[in-house]
Amino acid sequence: MNGADLIAHILRKEGIEHLPAFPHADIIDSAAKVGIRPLIVRQERQALHMADGYARVNGGRRICATTVQHGPGSENAFGAVAQCFADNVPVLHIPGGYARAELGVSPNFMAVRHMQGITKWCEFVYRADRIPQLMQSAFAQLRNGRPGPVVLEVPDDIFGEEVDPALLDAYRVTRRSAPVANADDVCGLVDRLLAARAPVIVAGQGILYSGACEELRELAELTRTPVMSTQNAKSCFPEDHALALGCAGNSRPDPVNHFLEKADLIVGLGTSFTHSAYITPFPIKGKTFVQLTNWDGDLSKDYPVDFGVIGDAKGTLALVNEEVRERVGAEGRTERDGVAGEVAERREAFMREWMPLMISDEEPINPYRVIWDLMHSVDRTNTVVTHDAGSPRDQCTAFYQAIVPYSYVGWGKTTQLGTGLGVAQGAKLARPDATVVNFMGDASIGMVGMELETAARCELGTLTLVLKNSVMGGYSDYHPVASEKYRIEALSGDYADLAKALGGYGERVEKAAEVKPAIARGLAHAAEGRPALLEFITSEEGRIPRNLPAGL
Repeated sequence: MNGADLIAHILRKEGIEHLPAFPHADIIDSAAKVGIRPLIVRQERQALHMADGYARVNGGRRICATTVQHGPGSENAFGAVAQCFADNVPVLHIPGGYARAELGVSPNFMAVRHMQGITKWCEFVYRADRIPQLMQSAFAQLRNGRPGPVVLEVPDDIFGEEVDPALLDAYRVTRRSAPVANADDVCGLVDRLLAARAPVIVAGQGILYSGACEELRELAELTRTPVMSTQNAKSCFPEDHALALGCAGNSRPDPVNHFLEKADLIVGLGTSFTHSAYITPFPIKGKTFVQLTNWDGDLSKDYPVDFGVIGDAKGTLALVNEEVRERVGAEGRTERDGVAGEVAERREAFMREWMPLMISDEEPINPYRVIWDLMHSVDRTNTVVTHDAGSPRDQCTAFYQAIVPYSYVGWGKTTQLGTGLGVAQGAKLARPDATVVNFMGDASIGMVGMELETAARCELGTLTLVLKNSVMGGYSDYHPVASEKYRIEALSGDYADLAKALGGYGERVEKAAEVKPAIARGLAHAAEGRPALLEFITSEEGRIPRNLPAGL
């Protein structure tokens, strides 16, 4: 048994089933020996993006390991590790490293040195007999506290070094611990929630990772409190629920704006309250903030939090709900029964305003028509949807209605174009029986289009919807002179033909009336394990629902 074999056996003990990788590392073959499936991608960042999607649709309970070659492999993977770090995604990355005799030789890249700032935990194996303890530490970091990527760099000579098989016997599988808030904190949170005139809940990704979706729904119903999700948490609360406000991203439905404006208490549950260009800004004047998070580094990070609570969302919300029932009874706050009607009124008015775009027959096709027709073509209880950066994100998050947990992967505290395709492929790997769909634009597919071949070769039947307007949306506004003189915003390509050339199904759609039939054909091919791509010729639709009411 060598070091690579030892790592592979430990991965198997920890329940790892898949190893996205490129192009070479000794653990690829060792993993195959113990029944872990290697999936060879076309570029290193894709391996991490696949592991990203795999983890998110499992709430972090099952994860992938990834590996890349030392040197350029690690360099290419850097951005995808940073994407996982920004969005708090638990991914185990085991890159190869230069042999120990070459450490410190410039310009050799060392992941342990350069990835410290974009990981939750990043270490280096200096001795083969340390592998079990370092692997156990890695899994402890993955399963506990704030989620995030962990990196264990293994020098090539340690991969090949002979080790005592007895080292494997000493390995202990790690467990997840989920500490809950103390009684005083629970009572303090309930005090503020019940005393508020117009509370609103901001539900974060911690709800999904802790598996607290049912506890969140129960709290909202007991207290008659409307709920918005962050972009990363979209699907944690059913968006067809009477108290659902929608997703608070860069774009957002009007009910989000309305209830933030009137709120006297903003309750963040399982959220870092991060301020970002891709997250709805929360008004501060006249508002009280309560925050529940599992990491003390989140507290008061970007907003002035009046009452902070540390604890796992699921366990803590269970105690909060018990306390609420004791105070107001099993029927909850019946004096706030009118809130649901107010939510419905705002939602209906918002949809009336935007519905002409959803059912538009204009050509080029309006991208909102594609989103609307997709939503009415799939079983949303067994479908996972994700977006890419830019316009597809802003158009999808406000209008695609996610109704069950883990049915939408929202991402984007940093927004690397092309991430969505890998996320979709990872989601399909994790949930092979689900329909998995990703939206992309011209710029996104330009980054990662070759990965359609990965899906064809690995039989990952996803459906990619390309909203093709042949430009980088909005960039003529950012760079008007360069756009007018040099057309820097213009892009081109025949993406349906690309999909066919790479072993998938491809179709170009130019008529609005053909959107839904084309989606049906694409879904049929995807169901057979063949990646499908539909290239919709769309307008450059610049309208997104975003503006907060005046005075915020």
